[in-house]
Amino acid sequence: MRKLFSLLFVLLLAVTLASASSWKELGPDGGDARSLAFDPHNPDRILLGTSSGQLYMSNDRGHSWNRFAQIGLGDDYVLDNTAFDPSDPNTIYIGVWSVEHQRDAGDLYVTRDGGKSWKTIEGMRGKSIRALSIAPSNSKTLVIGALDGVYRSDDSGETWRRISPENHAEIKNIESIAIDPKNPDVVYAGTWHLPWKTDDGGKSWHHIKEGVIDDSDVFSIIVDFSNPSTVFASACSGIYKSESAGNLFHKVTGIPATARRTRVLMQDPKNPQIVYAGTTEGLYKTLDGGKTFKRMTGPEVIVNDVSVDPRDTSRVLLATDRSGVLASENGGATFTQSNRGYSHRQVSSLLVDSKDPNTIYVGLLNDRDFGGMYVSRDAGSTWSQASKGLKDRDVFTLRQAGDGDIFAGTNHGVMKFSSKTLLWEPASVVVKEKTTPGPKIPAKVVKGKKIPAHEGTPKVTIEKSELTSQVSQLVFTPALWYAAASSGVYSSKDDGKTWQHADIEGDVRFLAIGAFGDKAFAASALDGYVTTDHGGHWTQVSVPKFITGIYDAAVGFDQSLWLATQQGALRSGDDGKTWEHVTAGLPWKHVLTVSLDTANNRMLATSRDGRGVYSSSDNGQTWKYSDDAGLLVRSAVGYRGGYLAATAYNGVAISSAPGHSATAPSASGSGNSN
Repeated sequence: MRKLFSLLFVLLLAVTLASASSWKELGPDGGDARSLAFDPHNPDRILLGTSSGQLYMSNDRGHSWNRFAQIGLGDDYVLDNTAFDPSDPNTIYIGVWSVEHQRDAGDLYVTRDGGKSWKTIEGMRGKSIRALSIAPSNSKTLVIGALDGVYRSDDSGETWRRISPENHAEIKNIESIAIDPKNPDVVYAGTWHLPWKTDDGGKSWHHIKEGVIDDSDVFSIIVDFSNPSTVFASACSGIYKSESAGNLFHKVTGIPATARRTRVLMQDPKNPQIVYAGTTEGLYKTLDGGKTFKRMTGPEVIVNDVSVDPRDTSRVLLATDRSGVLASENGGATFTQSNRGYSHRQVSSLLVDSKDPNTIYVGLLNDRDFGGMYVSRDAGSTWSQASKGLKDRDVFTLRQAGDGDIFAGTNHGVMKFSSKTLLWEPASVVVKEKTTPGPKIPAKVVKGKKIPAHEGTPKVTIEKSELTSQVSQLVFTPALWYAAASSGVYSSKDDGKTWQHADIEGDVRFLAIGAFGDKAFAASALDGYVTTDHGGHWTQVSVPKFITGIYDAAVGFDQSLWLATQQGALRSGDDGKTWEHVTAGLPWKHVLTVSLDTANNRMLATSRDGRGVYSSSDNGQTWKYSDDAGLLVRSAVGYRGGYLAATAYNGVAISSAPGHSATAPSASGSGNSN
């Protein structure tokens, strides 16, 4: 059964890469990068690991990148440890751990044919692997650090044995591994609580904590290739150096306290006095063996890995959070982005300019200063950030007004991007009419006619407030604009200048809204509400009780209501009185979005269990599946007969042809699982 699983994985990988040929990644370039590893026989060949199971390769020293392999069946494997076998460049090891199941999930993957096929090693199945090292003196010897201990292989990774005591109270939660360059039996292990060392291949271990502040996570350990008695270790409390093979450490100076979380140490392969320290506040470098350190980048750079070209040590690459790969040609004095072909971005929203289809806007999540909105004026060939004024807001949805201005729903209200000033400004004024009863006028006689007592003219005042809650979706119709927010549904009659809060009882935390014609349909996590008079009145819709979560809502061309839910797609032709579960070409669960492609008179849908786009030209009665993108597609829009897709981790992808593939996941939900 296990052999069958490995075979199925290899076949799935081959299908995934082959079927992605009709799709192309557009960017924006950059994003998170976790690890770097170069081929010792050809340092031009470099592997780049991500936090979503995707492996990229460069064949030109990191100047450009191509997606190389998908490691694992899901998207939650972190590729922090990648290594080429120094004796055989076709053998590559990848140690992974799971974001979703951090303690009890992970694997060791190996390829013996240069990446054409991969297999998992039985002895490491289910291990949360956090460190991997190949012995410099014997490439058949590998040591792995996992959360449950230290493991060793002496046959190029085919078989493994534990070399740390089982269930040891301290030698666990291994974060870093280093092997003596001359003696493979000497192994250093950094844990979440101080470092340890074995001199005899794991038969005995001793604590090497003298001089190290207690309760220090040891992120990285390196042993000097020219003098194994010199050892550097980095921890959350700073960088330490030992000149006695770990018997005594002293703390190095020059790195401020705020940058002490040094994730990686890297020694120059030609000059042992030069050591790079990648921290959460920039890259530091020492030229004198650790006596002094100098910061080489800005403090905003979060460094995950460092690679130094062994032929030309002035060529330095950094794997960073949010900035992707940074490259230097002068030993770290200056850096430039080197992300051509590499995009690891979470795209939340796509928008094609209504007047110029070559102009594409995307909203990004979780990128802080590097996120917000990006725009391309050349159909995705190049991108520029357009986020001035957003102030670190996440962008969940983008829409365009008739005058060309862009509106964004963010985690802090609605924002407007002026096409003239290229600046963002709040567009979240909420108005509410407050009517105060008029004064009481007593009865009186006027020209012999008795006028009874009555109230005078009511006083109407306008109260203004600011919409500060999260706005997950915006929908613009000719008559009315709608916003689905965590504080309710809002509408605007004046092109976003002011917004009115809808009078809806019940759950006010709305996630989605769709509209077509006179009808709008809004949904919270488990409820739906419909209006047929441009937001004048909202009626609660009965959602089937078996629905455990709603992702999206839409109104079809035929005025039908649609829900994208954890249980699949639901359609109602009678305003929610009855529902049908639509599975005619759609997965039966986890349909993420349903939307209208008005330019092509079709409906579009995406699914958590599909790596492509579903389309329907008969009002959702039947659906066809696009060519598989090989990427986790989260939403899509029609574009020049094909699609633009927002992916979970790879920015924007475009289909080169609207053809339909026979490899679509079936309606039963089989297909690439997330």
